[in-house]
Amino acid sequence: MTIKRKSAALVLLLLVLFILSAFGLLSMRNGEFDLAVAMEGVILAIFLLFHYNILRFAFKHLDRFVLLAADFLWCLGLVVIFRLDPDLAFRQFLYVIAGTILMVITMNLIRRSKDFGKINWLFMALCLLLLASTLVLGRTIGGARNWIDLGFITFQPSELAKILFILVSAYFLTTRDKLAAFIPYMIFTAACVILLVVARDLGAALLVAGTFLIMFFAATGRTLLTLLGVGVLGVGAYGSYRLFSHVRTRVEVWIDPWSSYQDQGYQIVQGLMALASGGLFGVGLGMGSPDTIPANHTDYIFTVIGEEFGIIVGVFAILFYLVFIVRGILIALNAKSTYDALLVFGCTAMLSLQSFIIIGGVIKLIPLTGITLPFVSYGGSSMLSCFILLGILEGIAIKNGDADSMEFDEELYDEDDYAYDQYED
Repeated sequence: MTIKRKSAALVLLLLVLFILSAFGLLSMRNGEFDLAVAMEGVILAIFLLFHYNILRFAFKHLDRFVLLAADFLWCLGLVVIFRLDPDLAFRQFLYVIAGTILMVITMNLIRRSKDFGKINWLFMALCLLLLASTLVLGRTIGGARNWIDLGFITFQPSELAKILFILVSAYFLTTRDKLAAFIPYMIFTAACVILLVVARDLGAALLVAGTFLIMFFAATGRTLLTLLGVGVLGVGAYGSYRLFSHVRTRVEVWIDPWSSYQDQGYQIVQGLMALASGGLFGVGLGMGSPDTIPANHTDYIFTVIGEEFGIIVGVFAILFYLVFIVRGILIALNAKSTYDALLVFGCTAMLSLQSFIIIGGVIKLIPLTGITLPFVSYGGSSMLSCFILLGILEGIAIKNGDADSMEFDEELYDEDDYAYDQYED
């Protein structure tokens, strides 16, 4: 335990130094020292320390490494977004504060819940309603009809829907023991994916379908059915390629972006050139040319990180996503119920898939899909949903710790009783 605390303290210290040095560089980028920028870095560092320590003291069994992984990622994102547009960074900071509040609420709900019971049917209806709402009220951005503009706020319903999907999946996969009993859940899953495909939000459709397959296999161990699901996913992907022109365009651009550099391939080529120009150690914060990259604060923020911080920091970002995988698996293994284990597994799968799908698209490993980089990309809907997923992970980690402590106390109590009885004898 002492080693863990010292390791967490070291990571926190390095993160604070990173924030202060990054804003120190940004305060000098115009050739003169900007005190306001430097003070904003100090405020962010203070908030990070306050945020981490309050949560650590309030929740004894909090998983510190999961929290620090998220802290590193949103801090990195804030630094990059501030470098691009200070006004957007201020909004992102407000989303982080709101996300922290939602995370604490979620942690307490999960800590005290069992499996939400029949409320899951309400979750199913709400999830489908959210996804269907984009077909009526949504507006098209980047080829996908996945945003709703209410005038005072713009949000992505699919971000909340994917959380509800995980809750519903964990419930059905732990309370149904016969294949026929899964039929309502299978229909629900198919409806979610179809609604996302119809809205042309293919990134979210891939994310939901992939999370379903991982959770289904983890819960049932049915290899043939899982492979059948992979086959259906492949057929659906091919069908989307044939049906939607923008999907065909993305595949063609993925194969050869240079042939359409002046048009559809411009974004991918500029991203690849930015990563190449950054090299191992980057050109320096504030010294790159991110303005030449479309969507540099959302989908393509990883290329800005690669250009200005270098491949080293890009790899570190990927390693912190791996922390989610490792710690998520450990929390799931320590869970006291199958529902809790699957819930953690689903959240871990969702965050991991989302990060590797977008990074894979940016580096041209797979065709690009329009999803955000968790905790890093600009966006309120994405940031809030990521913090809710983090709250679920931490809530179950705390529940595990509470149960372990209770078992330990009971063992000590039994040993004391036994010693007393021996003394009486």
